[in-house]
Amino acid sequence: MYLDIMIAGSGGQGVLLIGKLFAWAGLLEGMHVTWFPSYGAEMRGGTANCTVIISDETIGSPIVQSPGAFMIMNNVSFERFEKRAKPQGIIILNSSLIKGGGKRKDLEIVGIPANEIAEKVGDVRTANMVMAGALANRKSEITLTSLKEAMKRVIPERRASLIALNEKALEAGYSYKP
Repeated sequence: MYLDIMIAGSGGQGVLLIGKLFAWAGLLEGMHVTWFPSYGAEMRGGTANCTVIISDETIGSPIVQSPGAFMIMNNVSFERFEKRAKPQGIIILNSSLIKGGGKRKDLEIVGIPANEIAEKVGDVRTANMVMAGALANRKSEITLTSLKEAMKRVIPERRASLIALNEKALEAGYSYKP
C-alpha cells in the first residue's frame, strides 16, 4: 500500500494540521509515514502546502513530485498545483473557493463546498476537516476511525474542546455526496 497526498492552501486554513492528521492516522494504522511542510514567510494568508506519504514499506524520500491525491483549499493553489497531479489521480477541491473544474481530463476532480458544509456543522474554520473527511472517503487507505483517533494527538490540549466539532466536520465531509 502506498498513498501520497499533497495538501495546499493559504496559511490559516489548517493545511499543515491536516497533513499531520493524515500522518498520525497512518502511524496509528501501523504504516510508515512522512510529513513534509512548506509555507511562506507570511504564515497566515501566505501559501502553505505539505506532502504526506503513507506506506506499508520503508519510504525512501519525503519528496513527492506528482502526488496521486491532492486536497486543495483555494484557487491560487489549484492554479499552481493542478499540473503536478499524477495522471489518474484525484483532486479534492474546496468548491466554495475554487470555481471551475480545471483543465485536465486525466484526473478525478471532486468539488466539495467545504466552507458551506463547515458553516452548517458550526464553524467555517472546520472546512479543512470537511475536506479531510472527503478525501478519506475516496482513499480507503486511511479510515475515518484512525483520523478521529489521530485528532486527539494533533489538536493541542488547550484546544481539546474543539475535537468534537472537528470530528463532526470530518464525518460531514466523509458522508458528502456531490
